[in-house]
Amino acid sequence: MSPPFLVLVDTHDVQEDLLRAVCRVTSVIIKPSHNASTFSARHVLVDDNFADVDQIITHLDNGTEKAIVPLSLAKKLVGLVPAARLLLLLDAANVSAVPDSLRNAVSGVLLKAISTDVDLIHSISAFFTGLSIYILSDDKPTPSMIRKLTGIELGNSITIADAFLAPIVSDRSDGLFPTIVSSYTQSGRPLGLVYSSRESVAKSIMTGKGVYQSRKHGLWEKGKTSGATQDVMGIRIDCDSDALQFSVVQHGEGFCHLPQPTCFGDIDGLSALEATLTSRLANAPEGSYTRRLFHDQELLRAKIKEEADELCRAETKEEVAFEAADLIYFTLTRCVAAGVTLRDVEEVLKKKAKKITRRPGNAKPQFMSDGKIPQTRDTPKTYSPSKPFSAVDPNAPIAMRTVDLSAATPDERAQLLKRPVLRSDEMIAKVKPIVDDVRKRGDAALIELTAKFDKAQLDTPVLLPPFYPLASTAAQGLDPSVRDAIDVAYANVRKFHAAQVDGSPLVVETMPGVTCSRFARPIARVGLYVPGGTAVLPSTALMLGIPAQVAGCEQIVLATPPRADGSVSPEVLYVAHLVGAHAILRAGGAQAVAALAYGTETCPKVDKIFGPGNQWVTAAKMFVQNDTEALVSIDMPAGPSEVLVIADDSSNPAFVAADLLSQAEHGVDSQVVLVASCLSDDKLREVEEEVDKQARALPRVNIVRESVSRSLIVRAPDPEAALQFSNEYAPEHLILHLQNASGWVGHVKNAGSVFVGPYSPESCGDYASGTNHTLPTNGYARQFSGVNTLSFQKHITSQEVTVEGLQKLGPVVVTLADCEGLDAHANAVRVRLGI
Repeated sequence: MSPPFLVLVDTHDVQEDLLRAVCRVTSVIIKPSHNASTFSARHVLVDDNFADVDQIITHLDNGTEKAIVPLSLAKKLVGLVPAARLLLLLDAANVSAVPDSLRNAVSGVLLKAISTDVDLIHSISAFFTGLSIYILSDDKPTPSMIRKLTGIELGNSITIADAFLAPIVSDRSDGLFPTIVSSYTQSGRPLGLVYSSRESVAKSIMTGKGVYQSRKHGLWEKGKTSGATQDVMGIRIDCDSDALQFSVVQHGEGFCHLPQPTCFGDIDGLSALEATLTSRLANAPEGSYTRRLFHDQELLRAKIKEEADELCRAETKEEVAFEAADLIYFTLTRCVAAGVTLRDVEEVLKKKAKKITRRPGNAKPQFMSDGKIPQTRDTPKTYSPSKPFSAVDPNAPIAMRTVDLSAATPDERAQLLKRPVLRSDEMIAKVKPIVDDVRKRGDAALIELTAKFDKAQLDTPVLLPPFYPLASTAAQGLDPSVRDAIDVAYANVRKFHAAQVDGSPLVVETMPGVTCSRFARPIARVGLYVPGGTAVLPSTALMLGIPAQVAGCEQIVLATPPRADGSVSPEVLYVAHLVGAHAILRAGGAQAVAALAYGTETCPKVDKIFGPGNQWVTAAKMFVQNDTEALVSIDMPAGPSEVLVIADDSSNPAFVAADLLSQAEHGVDSQVVLVASCLSDDKLREVEEEVDKQARALPRVNIVRESVSRSLIVRAPDPEAALQFSNEYAPEHLILHLQNASGWVGHVKNAGSVFVGPYSPESCGDYASGTNHTLPTNGYARQFSGVNTLSFQKHITSQEVTVEGLQKLGPVVVTLADCEGLDAHANAVRVRLGI
């Protein structure tokens, strides 16, 4: 039967453990832009009425279980795609538009609704009798909602196991579910019968281990004492919703407590033959025929051809069976010799069974009696299963889409300014358990989470100085040319940020005898998050560490994910040495932010957290800054990298293209905009050709292809209109490829950082010109500055009032305090003046 729920994956950043757990019991819904090979059981959601039918079929040919398509596309696919491979994407308001013929051409419906109206869903289910109905609504499913739809009682939250077990009902007095355990590697052969409870199923789903419910002894993890453990590959509910099937990889001696592989005796058939051949490969005597078969490829090839020829010549039923058995024997010998299992072959057959298109059926010329390929009429289009599906044709030009600003309506212009929606509430809900765990358990939680997410085993999460050069691993691993480059970048960035230090107090006498002042003090303790792990980002350590250093912060804690061996890159260690860091926290993600915010046994608590990161880091920063227990602030909200380039006819197309691609390579969600100011058609065409040519030469071309396809060319009539659009967009990076570019800087109102003229690439600011590369994104340049020295300082005001000053100012204060009804405020002046 169909799974009781599907999981929508709407982000490229998915927890591996959670993904594996979900795929054990159901399929995931992905967008065409996702890497399909990541998801073993998947449906593809094509929410585009103009999508290419051929690309949808390619998706299905390449192993996607079902395509979820809108009504207009479903009508095109009827007759091309079996009903079992189609789900209809339908708005609740359009149910009546579905003809009877289409209802019989799909296997189910994904219903889009603003809210989960139970009565409406029941009525729609009656309209689609016999089909699976899935609901995609703006509100999240609640236990009460599930209860109304299924009659199942749930607790205060919904787990994967709750959703999976919602339809199942036990017919036993103890509430247990009969469970057939089958072998994943042996064509689903039954291993034995056990019982499951809701608790045991939940543990199996999350751990991936065979956990069942003993009728006498409670929870039972198979093989925990004997070593005959199980890896759970999938769990299904039977057609009557009262029993389960576990598909497992069985380890050790076998499933049964007796010395036999299954509770029903020995295995037979192809699985038994595979086991026999595997044993012979390991133990066949030197010089024996069996050993020659495994190690003499020419002999084995000849035997396979011989048996294939004899099978083709067989005439009677008995002869066909006999020759087929011989051919299978030698074919399986070839597989075992190559390390290929029956399960591997079955997976290929499974993929072939999912193909929608069919080949013409021609044989290769050398196997035809006359050496010619017969011609067939109306040969269908074929799709290569060896090439993974991509939402963007790899052979098509890597191009941006173009809009004309002068022809855009106000609504269309507003759409051009929008960024991808950041679901901060959802992400904060995901990071909260991680943050709470670190807050409560400190270093123990950090070490566990680092092992889980970064695959690094640590004895302590914090490193203390000296970081360089006494840290021998750093000294040995740092390339001298990289060290020299870091030294130059350090000098430039320090020089620019040292000039920003607010060292002199501001003193103003507002009236005789009343002196007001303002003075700066460094924020005492700061945490600097430097993304890392497989990446090496010494530039971010420089951009955060130098302003903290010149501002005079008393304690600088640098946090960065460790490499797999637990080490930190020598480049980052060297920068930590240069900026005078007091500690390095070897942790990343939400757990690092939590440690900085609350402190642990070894990690100092900080007062402000700086630095970029993925959505987990951003969500954790937003969460802790709103927790009064943490008493910590953050630098700014963060989002995908952005660049807006304004170019006119004086620009160099190669330079413009290079600047656009420098941000496009960050990720598929990078925001790249070219505003063409009076740019001629010929010059714009040159830019587009350069984008395509340069992108194809980049190692990250697949990322660039995706991000560029979502990027914009906005045609503006003149530089004034171009800069007006830029100010509304408020980009992270603004690059001016304009004649007399410096003369236009005065028109810039909103931007993180500006790069002026043809020889000021954005990468200079990223690394070494002197400005800071930690900048506001997502339009926040309207309200926020980029990180600078003042970000690491706070300002305190003071006032000193003399007797003469109070005599003049006091009556004003008393009058205003009385006006507001704050008598004690007024009294503080009266007792001094005796009034």
